[in-house]
Amino acid sequence: MTHSTKIPPELLLEAYAAGIFPMGMPDGEIHWYSPDPRGIIPLEEFHTPHGLQRTLRNPAWEIRVDTDFDAVLSSCAEREETWITDSIASSYRDIFASGHAHSVEVWREGKLAGGLYGVALGGAFFGESMFHRTTDASKVALWHLVEILKRGGFTLLDTQWSTPHLEQFGAIEIPREAYLSRLRDALGLTASFYLAKPSTHPSHPFQEQGSHS
Repeated sequence: MTHSTKIPPELLLEAYAAGIFPMGMPDGEIHWYSPDPRGIIPLEEFHTPHGLQRTLRNPAWEIRVDTDFDAVLSSCAEREETWITDSIASSYRDIFASGHAHSVEVWREGKLAGGLYGVALGGAFFGESMFHRTTDASKVALWHLVEILKRGGFTLLDTQWSTPHLEQFGAIEIPREAYLSRLRDALGLTASFYLAKPSTHPSHPFQEQGSHS
């Protein structure tokens, strides 16, 4: 299926609920995907590499949620070849306005150092893209995303595909039917996406710039 204009919010959310997501093509078309196998990160099995544990202790990180979604979206699209076309970006801005898309932002010295964004439905979070301008900032964003999801009652973190970068955090691939079963269960939940308090570092211990999770 292809689509060449901005995706209506209701269509985009219906697609996610059915396990389908869009990607923009260089010719301006939008293609839809439902991979088999499907990549996920089991939340309770999330792995924090030792190097990241040290990084997380740095008090210079400031974590924010949804304070500059547009900057995160634009930063994820900043590469020579990107699936985040103007139509795609406009579509996600619409569902951010309706409260269904979110950004986890990592700030340092008053500047956006990295972050990620995705879509939340019920107890499912669909990771879309991550970027960094400061080393490890996107990893810090991912760690805090997982904490937000676990605290908020989410049960599914969808990464669409698994990659070696995501596998270091515990990403796995499961058959599409198994994924759809988990998705149905997650959609029946009521979860909350929020940052409990302003955070500069944890109390305990989606790919890089522009890449699709």
